[in-house]
Amino acid sequence: MNENNPIGWSKDFFLDWNNFKADHNPTIFEDAHSEIKFRFTWTVTSDTLDNKIIFSIQNIELFVEFHPLLSSFRTLEKNDIILKHEQGHFDLAELFKNEHLPKLQNKFYNKPFPTRGQNDDQRKQFAKEDSGKMIVVEIEKLEEQLQTKRQKYDDETSLGHNQEKQTEYDVLFTNLRK
Repeated sequence: MNENNPIGWSKDFFLDWNNFKADHNPTIFEDAHSEIKFRFTWTVTSDTLDNKIIFSIQNIELFVEFHPLLSSFRTLEKNDIILKHEQGHFDLAELFKNEHLPKLQNKFYNKPFPTRGQNDDQRKQFAKEDSGKMIVVEIEKLEEQLQTKRQKYDDETSLGHNQEKQTEYDVLFTNLRK
């Protein structure tokens, strides 16, 4: 695996400072920044229903990824407290994913969606394209909600410096790794 590629969340993996590859923007208030995004996969099938071609979406999987080339830290401020706090951002995203994946799946599973195209090959291609666009809209909403959660985490923990609040979050994160 290339060290610059996104890193998928795993209960056995912990970030270290070598994972932060971007140059830190000195105008950013935070001493470190973790870029965390969702990646998804899915399958789509097409069929005929009432003489119309429809598609259905199944097997949606959601993955939390840390992006090294977009993540940075202020060299003079790097310490274990800040690194643990940044790991918390990664863990928070995984918790959020676990909470919201069933909702995302339920939004699409066992529902017929109309497709377009002049022949089976076109309809299959459009079904894949359209289903992906539909899921992207929902993923973007989830990423906005996650950003709100991340801001709350930063505020409540004072970017990791409020040890009492950080410890409360750390308990949640430890349970995630069991």
